Amino acid sequence: MRRRTPSPAVPGGTADMILLGAGVVTLDPDRPRAGAIAVRGDRILAVGSEAEILPLAGAATTVRRLDGRTILPGLIDGHAHLDREGLKGRLPSLAGVGSIESLVERLRSLARERPPGTWIVTMPFGAPPFYAWSAEQLLERRWPDRHDLDRASTDHPIFIRPPWGFWPGTGPNPCFANSAALALAGIGRATRSPSEMLVIDRDAAGEPTGVFWEQARMPLAEFTLFATAPNFTDADRCEGLLESMRLYNRAGTTSVVEAHGVAPAVVRAWQTARDAGRQTVRAHLMLSPGWGRAGPEEVRALAQSWLGWLRGRGLGDEWLAMSGLYTEIEPGEERLLRARCAPQTGWAGFLYDAALPREAVRALVIEAARSGIRVSGVYQNLLELYREADRVAPIGGQRWLLGHQMRLDRSQIDLARDLGIGLTTHTNAHIWKQGGELVRAAGPQAGDIVPVRSLLEAGVRVALGTDNVPISLFGPISHLVGRTDRNGLPVAPAQAVSVEEALACCCVNGAWLSFEENRKGRLRAGFLADLVVLDRDPLACTAAEIAGLVPAATMVGGRWVWERPDRAEWS
Repeated sequence: MRRRTPSPAVPGGTADMILLGAGVVTLDPDRPRAGAIAVRGDRILAVGSEAEILPLAGAATTVRRLDGRTILPGLIDGHAHLDREGLKGRLPSLAGVGSIESLVERLRSLARERPPGTWIVTMPFGAPPFYAWSAEQLLERRWPDRHDLDRASTDHPIFIRPPWGFWPGTGPNPCFANSAALALAGIGRATRSPSEMLVIDRDAAGEPTGVFWEQARMPLAEFTLFATAPNFTDADRCEGLLESMRLYNRAGTTSVVEAHGVAPAVVRAWQTARDAGRQTVRAHLMLSPGWGRAGPEEVRALAQSWLGWLRGRGLGDEWLAMSGLYTEIEPGEERLLRARCAPQTGWAGFLYDAALPREAVRALVIEAARSGIRVSGVYQNLLELYREADRVAPIGGQRWLLGHQMRLDRSQIDLARDLGIGLTTHTNAHIWKQGGELVRAAGPQAGDIVPVRSLLEAGVRVALGTDNVPISLFGPISHLVGRTDRNGLPVAPAQAVSVEEALACCCVNGAWLSFEENRKGRLRAGFLADLVVLDRDPLACTAAEIAGLVPAATMVGGRWVWERPDRAEWS
């Protein structure tokens, strides 16, 4: 990656494109609303009234009248896992399968297309984005076993993958294999599971039925019992990333921050897209280190060696950059079971052994603080270690991050403020999916659930993340405004914010996460021309209406990267 270079200011002159007749929500305090916008190259030339913008038109300027539509800054996903979305299309789908018989027929058709001996690996039961499924949804009211799959083929090993457990959000999650797959994997009566988190289903005689139960959200079977089955190739990841960017553009996302860290295969996919000029989502990546069984001294030495390229804003440009690293405290052995198949990471896209025992994480964060390398994590047990690191070398200007925060009390909010930590929310889980359950569990402390109002009032930077479940940021924006779960139950309603505040969290604070608040996140002259066109003004919508917003068009760097098929009706 190239080292970042400052973006030049946009000089005066004529515009390449002018958008008129729109309500422009700028998120710029100097001019919050406007009626037109001019673009030159990859920058915004000017924002203002039609009378102010029209004189910037020249003979070659494209002028579009948007008939009252709304323009927003491009949305920034602060915890995206973007690479996963396109991978869902790299394997055969089982969507629409409603019976074991229809499953067998679908697998038969796949077998007819492949030479004997070739693996058939499919998506889980169900359909995106959640892959939520149960045996009760099948006509036979039971799960298929090895004998059912054998009816599809005995010449092809068949493996039906489990979902990434965070998609359905419930468990345990099953995966399935036929007899040929069991034989190739060496799984029989004497086989023991490598972990209590992976259960081998057995019949009355003790033989494996071909059904396996993943008790953990992050699957184990593909890295242990079925490590011989094919997984994602570099080509899959490259093609999947291109499709992911298209889908995120369609949802209005123009930038992502991968604060959970990315594995080398994902970095290569991003670099391939960048080098080919096919990148349509800007990306700021963080490192997912693979530690194995490294101890504190090894961790400290490695952190020192990374100083030159992970420090501060790191390396890269306005399209692709990398800085900082991800960590977590996890002494469990499951991480090492998954990691033994490295560099393969399956759905995760990050290295499973980025986690370390507490003392090793302590050594890491202290060395990172001394070296100016920022750290990101998702578990609250890092807060105290962040404070310890700050006592050794202040981290206030380094923009350390903490994501997925479900509950924070006043003392934790104050600590985040004092340390200068940025937070990203995970409202798809903590408000929409699980909000009612969390309120019941929290009791009198329910007001601490995703306390965005309190965080903003304390001066803490809050950005939004989708975690890829699902991918549209209009959902999280609506969650902050409406504060109800999917059943309509209120979730800490006193923590609600205005639509404009939620948009600022998404765009302005999202840009802050990647040190880019001076060139994106607002619609202002000289900023990058990343924007979204909507049919409706979100500032005039209810929370439920915001959640359903779909862009008419998305622009990144002055180029339309998504336009609704009915473009002729609004251009």
